[in-house]
Amino acid sequence: MHEEQPETGRYRVDPAPGVPRQRRGAAAPTAEEPAAPAPEGRRDTRRRAAALARRSRRRRALKWTAGAGALVMVAGCGGAYYLYRHFNDNLTSVKVQLGDESERPPAAGDALNVLVIGTDSREGLGREYGDEGSTGHADTTLLFHIAKDRTNATVISLPRDLMLPIPECQSTQGKKIPGSAREEFNNSLGQAGRDAGCTWKTVEKNTGIRVDHFVQVNFEAVKSLSTAVGGVEVCAAKDINDSGSHLKMTKGRHVVQGEEALAFVRTRHAVGQGGDLTRIPLQQQFISSMIRKIKSDDTLTSPTKLYKLADAATKALTVDSGIGSVDKLKDLALDISRVDTKNITFTTAPVLDDPKDENRVILKQPDAGQLFAMVAADRSLTETAAPPAPEAPAADASAAPAAPAPATPAATLPAIHLKTAQLTVRNGSGKRGQSGPTVEKLRAKGFDRAAVGSDAPPADTTTVSYPSGMEAEAGALAAALGLPGDAVRPAEKSDPKSGLLLVLGKDVLTAPATPAVPTEAPEDLQRVQADDTDVCAK
Repeated sequence: MHEEQPETGRYRVDPAPGVPRQRRGAAAPTAEEPAAPAPEGRRDTRRRAAALARRSRRRRALKWTAGAGALVMVAGCGGAYYLYRHFNDNLTSVKVQLGDESERPPAAGDALNVLVIGTDSREGLGREYGDEGSTGHADTTLLFHIAKDRTNATVISLPRDLMLPIPECQSTQGKKIPGSAREEFNNSLGQAGRDAGCTWKTVEKNTGIRVDHFVQVNFEAVKSLSTAVGGVEVCAAKDINDSGSHLKMTKGRHVVQGEEALAFVRTRHAVGQGGDLTRIPLQQQFISSMIRKIKSDDTLTSPTKLYKLADAATKALTVDSGIGSVDKLKDLALDISRVDTKNITFTTAPVLDDPKDENRVILKQPDAGQLFAMVAADRSLTETAAPPAPEAPAADASAAPAAPAPATPAATLPAIHLKTAQLTVRNGSGKRGQSGPTVEKLRAKGFDRAAVGSDAPPADTTTVSYPSGMEAEAGALAAALGLPGDAVRPAEKSDPKSGLLLVLGKDVLTAPATPAVPTEAPEDLQRVQADDTDVCAK
């Protein structure tokens, strides 16, 4: 029988019947006066007691360090089942409607792309955060790419004020919602009945990156998760007093949770130049710090914190049906946890001020297309060592020679599937017969309405021109052909009906048959490394 002693917290073991207890005040044997050998029966009893104590300590250590450490909080054989049901019942999952599979980008293979949507819904929150009737829009959106070898991850923030095409989509209730040729990305959720599936389709259409799962959170999630881990450390490079988010913070480092954590990630008016582009680095700083806190020993060895974190997370999340159970969500978390924090890079999709509206932005091409192409092809933004290759088997003289590794297929390039986008290809290379093969190549990449146009005047370089509202399509076209940055330009006469114009120059005669996937990120790309503890809100 094990009896816990309140004054020490340790276990003592009752000796076998008939064996007297060891006196607690007995002096220990000294080097000069060795202890007399104990009777055989007593030595056996002590060995059994020591073995029982060791087993008890091992059991407790395993419970504290197990991946499901929260289960320690509930005793008895029914405890694990109770917690499993409890966390499963917390989760909200939906089955998204993504439409025709052929219109989606190529599968990511063993890589993993998770869309994280932070909604600004005020439902159930009263007037504290503004319009209490707001159903919520795509206020904060991040595309989380985890490399197939799990050595690195890239997280792309998509600005809420980004103007781009929103495709026709279908809600979970089966309602068809018309698309829009040019609309604020924020409206891909909540507007006209659009749900997370519409945001999912919008991201795929405009990046050429296939999304595998989505996770949606609201204001309460920031408050509950930050509290569950005991607070998240953030840094301010100056005093902050934001009337919009109600954040009052002195210069320096702070540990925030609950309301203050929410105020920090919502702050945008009192930092930088104001606006969403200024707020995004604050959110990246906060998420990086939370990742570090969750992966710290302080959290992983505390059953109480693990339970609170699991309970808060499962209550706060809405996920797609593909990860709509505790088991599947746990597998996703394990995939993410395998990535070293120093190899998680946060960045923002490159943008420019919208020439039609100074309060909005458009994708900066070809930089955005270059970034999306790298992610779609599983190229890292950080220098990472390749995982060790499996040991090659001994050579077998009778075996057939190994086949050469296949070249990177064109299907891995981020071609946006636009069945309705008009694309005219004109030949200015000076050599006949160049337009037809190019059109066939582009149709194979998803540009279904690519067509041969009349010959163009001779040109040295290939160019892509686009009308207003087709910036994303032009970037995808440039990425699919591997064109340099200065090849993409606005059309002189902006007519959406004319669509994209590709003019082939003399450079196509010497260009490689298959465009190379970019190996380097665009210059001046905004970045935050998840292990950087010196990032501060400015």
